[in-house]
Amino acid sequence: MAEQTYSKTELMICVAARLFEDSSTCFIGTGIPMLAAMLAAKTTAPNLVPVFEFGGLGAILEELPRAVGEARTFHKGLSASGICDTMETAQRGFIDYGFLGGAQIDPYGNLNSVVIGEHDHPKARLPGSGGGNDVGSLCWRTIAIMQHDKRRFVSKVDFVTTPGYLSGPGAREAAGLPRNSGPAYVVSTLALMDYDPGTCRMRLKAVHPGVSVDEVLEATGFELVVADDLSTNPPPSAEELRLLREEIDPEKLYI
Repeated sequence: MAEQTYSKTELMICVAARLFEDSSTCFIGTGIPMLAAMLAAKTTAPNLVPVFEFGGLGAILEELPRAVGEARTFHKGLSASGICDTMETAQRGFIDYGFLGGAQIDPYGNLNSVVIGEHDHPKARLPGSGGGNDVGSLCWRTIAIMQHDKRRFVSKVDFVTTPGYLSGPGAREAAGLPRNSGPAYVVSTLALMDYDPGTCRMRLKAVHPGVSVDEVLEATGFELVVADDLSTNPPPSAEELRLLREEIDPEKLYI
């Protein structure tokens, strides 16, 4: 077997980038989602419309933004407004995808980025929601990007920051959230997951190169459904790696 020439982070970015649909509107967070959006715009989704929390809409991402409110998120954009306008755009149903992260995720795609342990007496207090609740509630589909281990993939999150399918089929609608919305994928350091349409539970869709199904199951703190058509994600291509290393993140801020 040839020696692996890419990192786990680079693989995650490439797998996430391939999930972007061309001409879709996508709410982009800081870090890996930015790199994935830039890679998608240079490869499979040239008409991608990135949306940033602090008001940048449709920016041309020629240089990697450092945060969701800095100048590069407005560069040559369609509009430059503010956070209230961005959230209202999502509430009106105009944002297709939201890319999110968190400290914990459960079988139904609920995310926690607030506390570990009890809310009033936590073991650790995390950065908080930011726009995470709004994105998970109002964008039509969400994609989570996570490190994969039992501390993060848990049977029940300590706090629901961002709603997934809540407790299962019908729960989002009962809570007043848009019908036919919810989590679409999870990209982890081990695999790509989607959700079973009948049960709304997380489902193993494709493992990363060199990763076995047993490794993924062992690193997951709940029973993970395995897709009948389970596959292996293609490794990063030479062109994807060139774009990441030379054009997108030459300073290696994330990769």
